[in-house]
Amino acid sequence: MRFGLKNPTTSTSSSRRPSSSSDDAKSSAMATKRSVRARVFVFFLSLLVVGGLAPVFAPLPSLSSYRNKANAWNFEIAEDMFWKDGEPFQIIGGDLHYFRVLPEYWEDRLLRAKALGLNTIQTYVPWNLHEPFRGQLVFEGIADIVSFLKLCQKLDLLVMLRPGPYICAEWDLGGFPAWLLAIEPALKLRSSDPAFLDLIENEFGSYGDDKVYLHHLVTLARGHLGDDIILYTTDGGSRETLEKGTIHGDAVFSAVDFTTGDEPWPIFKLQKEFNAPGKSPPLSAEFYTGWLTHWGENIAKTDAHFTAAALEMILSRNGSAVLYMAHGGTNFGFYSGANTGANKSDYKPDLTSYDYDAPIKESGDVDNAKFIALRTVINKYSAASLPSVPSNNEKTGYGHIQLQKTAFLFDTLNIEDATDVSKSISPISMESAGQMFGLLLYVSRYAATYNERTLFVEEVHDRAQVFISCPSDSKRPTYIGTIERWSNKPLGLPYTDCPSKIRLLILVENIGRVNYGPFMFDRKIWGKECIAFAGIAQPLRVECQNTGSVSLVNVLPQEPDTWLPDAWKWWHGGAMTHHGILSSVYLDGELLHGWKMFSVPFQNLNDKQKGNPIIQSAYLDIMKSSADKKLEDISDNSSEEPAFFAGYFTVDKASQLKDTFISFRGWGKGIAFVNEFNIGRFWPVILELDSPNPELVVTSVDQPDFTCGSSSSKVHQL
Repeated sequence: MRFGLKNPTTSTSSSRRPSSSSDDAKSSAMATKRSVRARVFVFFLSLLVVGGLAPVFAPLPSLSSYRNKANAWNFEIAEDMFWKDGEPFQIIGGDLHYFRVLPEYWEDRLLRAKALGLNTIQTYVPWNLHEPFRGQLVFEGIADIVSFLKLCQKLDLLVMLRPGPYICAEWDLGGFPAWLLAIEPALKLRSSDPAFLDLIENEFGSYGDDKVYLHHLVTLARGHLGDDIILYTTDGGSRETLEKGTIHGDAVFSAVDFTTGDEPWPIFKLQKEFNAPGKSPPLSAEFYTGWLTHWGENIAKTDAHFTAAALEMILSRNGSAVLYMAHGGTNFGFYSGANTGANKSDYKPDLTSYDYDAPIKESGDVDNAKFIALRTVINKYSAASLPSVPSNNEKTGYGHIQLQKTAFLFDTLNIEDATDVSKSISPISMESAGQMFGLLLYVSRYAATYNERTLFVEEVHDRAQVFISCPSDSKRPTYIGTIERWSNKPLGLPYTDCPSKIRLLILVENIGRVNYGPFMFDRKIWGKECIAFAGIAQPLRVECQNTGSVSLVNVLPQEPDTWLPDAWKWWHGGAMTHHGILSSVYLDGELLHGWKMFSVPFQNLNDKQKGNPIIQSAYLDIMKSSADKKLEDISDNSSEEPAFFAGYFTVDKASQLKDTFISFRGWGKGIAFVNEFNIGRFWPVILELDSPNPELVVTSVDQPDFTCGSSSSKVHQL
């Protein structure tokens, strides 16, 4: 895991097919004249390594402000070629996503893209980044797309903008904001649903063929962008996807993408059938330079010379291509997405790293075979001489960083006396509870018996850690086991001597919403029932809906113990895109009723929140002098309960500020923060069942380290 400690040089406020065959997680620059103190914060999730909606889309700032009207310019399509300012123009572009690179490094990465020979930058615009909560618009910091576009203009780079709302991109829910999933009645995403028409699309042919929807999007885009902007679609290079995803005529240019190494020109010939005569310059809008990596897989690598040779097949005949990716960057925060395979259990979440084996590495390095090979090919066909190649940014290792356990997660949530809590007879999804990312804690109770009990959760997204505790004693909760989306086997709950009801705690982690695959928008409803039930003291709310989904978030006048389980019919529904517990919970084959849901308010990448209470609480102890610490009850590092760890390191001179990487070797699974910036998740490529690093040390190193956990651990393949 990588982050930068560098003085800022610039201050600025699809379908995927493999070609053959670290984290660029940088904190904001923290320089002072004398010294820098970096606060490293680790939340260790598993000490076991183991339409009627307005607005529904965050409006972009006016693009007209980006145009330099003092200088006439023109970009058009004619004679099956691109023309810029009256001259033939070959697009040699690359994807570089502003939201995967910290603003301090935008210009650095763009200059490296120019040195590669690129004349165009393609970027998505993720709706969920710019409107993380309904009505809350964010265009600052890493979401400051205006400044990014101005930088591209300054560096004489054209921009191909892909505003979505669906972007795929290995990004959480493909760019859709998660709060859409809490709206009832359920929206029909990517359709001409009247509640969902104020949007712009991408790779639609992979999913549907709603032409009314596509024509509406053209009208909407023209209204925002004007008539002198070329609109384009990108779809896979097959007749089926092009039939579904394109609009015949010359209103929208149809581009294609295909597997790197495929013979490109038969596909470009097919592309011409879906464009007006003379309006089909050959363009591979996603030329794959590498590939993505899921947790549990080896880091993806593709051959440099194979990739370069495939690019030359396009450029040598005056075709155009956009490298996906030119520079991948990092899925900061909780924004990494997931793919699905043949069935709903085939869930493949993406790494925090989005290096993609691109020519410009996640760290910005360019001294690699792929950069050299691609630059050599591009240089042959570039209209201008290429800029010199910048040297790699200096990196260093600052050594061991001692961490200290500062708090247990469950203690920070105030389970006994919390007032900001959702209550329901049955578990509800994260989205319904208002928790869009990260973690949600489900709490219920059951009667103690002299026998082991069996717990079964029919469907959980994505990973649930199960604990039990006796509220009447002072012992820490006992870890029972983990239920996973891809392996939801029953768990045995051991006999516990407890005079009161036993507390059941299920901590569910959202590892990433599906962004691509056949189950992405599959809202399956297993039952459609009226909920009719009564309480002892007074009637509970009655809800009945024969179609769609039913909200179970009710204001309940009684405590869970007074709810009558036999007076209502069970309903539950879920989707691949929802997270949390999405089904019944059974104890010895019987429904377990009466749940409280506690949000764990970790900030995501772009939250406006100034200071996070839960993190500040976790920091509190380490800020005190060691003489004042009273941490005897949390000093046992073998505990399997989720906990917070924090530590510092200091850089004494500004000249010593370099990029660095965090190695989590010896640790397991969790979330890392540096100066309260959410770098993202860490997790071993092989899931291990082990305790945390016994020395409570992370290490600042000078090169990527994709290993976690101890070599002696038992392993569980994801």
